[in-house]
Amino acid sequence: MTHSPLHRRELLRSLLGSSLLMPGVMSELLAAEDHPTRPKTPHTKGPAKSVIMIYATGGVSHIDTFDPKPITGGRDGTGADKLMGNIFGARPNRKCGTEVSHIFPHLREVMDEICLIRSMKASHFDHSEATLGMHTGSPTFARPSMGSWISYGLGTFNQNLPSFIVIAPHLPYGGTQVYASDFLPAVHQGTRVLPGDNPIANLQPPGSSGPLQELEFDLVDKLNQKHFRNRQHDTALAARIQAFETAFQMQQAAPEAFDLSQEPEHIRRLYGLDRPTKGPGADFAWQCLVARRLVERGVRFIELIDTGSRPNWDSHGEMKEHAELAANVDQPTAGLISDLKQRGMLDETIVVWATEFGRTPHREGKNGRGHHRDCFSVWLAGGGFRAGHVHGATDEIGKYAVEDPVEVHDLHATILHQMGIDHERLTFRHAGRDFRLTDVHGRIVRDLLS
Repeated sequence: MTHSPLHRRELLRSLLGSSLLMPGVMSELLAAEDHPTRPKTPHTKGPAKSVIMIYATGGVSHIDTFDPKPITGGRDGTGADKLMGNIFGARPNRKCGTEVSHIFPHLREVMDEICLIRSMKASHFDHSEATLGMHTGSPTFARPSMGSWISYGLGTFNQNLPSFIVIAPHLPYGGTQVYASDFLPAVHQGTRVLPGDNPIANLQPPGSSGPLQELEFDLVDKLNQKHFRNRQHDTALAARIQAFETAFQMQQAAPEAFDLSQEPEHIRRLYGLDRPTKGPGADFAWQCLVARRLVERGVRFIELIDTGSRPNWDSHGEMKEHAELAANVDQPTAGLISDLKQRGMLDETIVVWATEFGRTPHREGKNGRGHHRDCFSVWLAGGGFRAGHVHGATDEIGKYAVEDPVEVHDLHATILHQMGIDHERLTFRHAGRDFRLTDVHGRIVRDLLS
């Protein structure tokens, strides 16, 4: 991976010399050995250095996508039990044999790079709770997200950009809590980015010329120096100071990172950047290509959210809605995996695709499916996960996980392991006890690893 050649301390010292970044306060930060986002040594030598998490909001039907069940044998949704198989049809990948629905033709072609879990079990059967469980490990209480924990545990390679970025045109169930830092230092909260020409609002304030901005920073400097010296343990203030530093640096780094005009035409075609799209996932190619650029620039954790709370994959009334949603994300997601692979970046990057739960094997409403927590599919690529592997299995109708079930805490523990983090040692003391992403649960699923 390539990172900015300008080291953070060199940048800060140059800015201190021109009085742009609060000299008194920043000198305190320069002297601190435990700067909150400095790169940290992992517990072990994990193969992965970055994570791209792709989140499909609403509960994707495993039966109609990555765990297709045949529609033969009375499973057409019309019988007394209303059992309904995969309505789209499916075919295996030519190299590894993993069967995938016809609505994901591009992803089917790269399944030989993907480790598929067909035996995931959700933490809850309601959207908000299950979404929070997948992101934070806790479906019921506010807890830091996985991205915040990884930022806290490992820091970032590039001080000019946030360590945790969330690209979300719409918020999913659970709202901002899916990328919140909660009791962790606030600098580890995710920074939300919007696809398009203005991804970070107010990054370049209107009317702020160089001299005017210098005066503004000088004023903020005087105020923050006074407060910081009297409140050395105020983490909110420390985070605010860090935010000023990062914001200034982002004025230089972010526009270049989000500028896709630099990408050659064959890369734009690979992601399907200029293809016609519909609905809430129309910007997903932009999200995927930006994610690769952010990983190249040293961002530790990037999450892509392809839909919001409405409309999404929550197909209670009509399963055919899945086809249009899949068409928006299929080529960009497959393009991301292929692009990382051809650049030699996939080995050090975990791409994880997840949803909050699956859908029932029986028909609901006209032609839909209900929420289903007992089994669903999640997949991972790169970062030392077994390429072309299928872990676990469901029964013949897709109702229960009957082989090697995987809990959400197990998934988190395994991702942390591949990042070089011992999930039992990554802790933070809050309210009198040590907290961790996996709470008191979680096991490393060795069968997923190459």
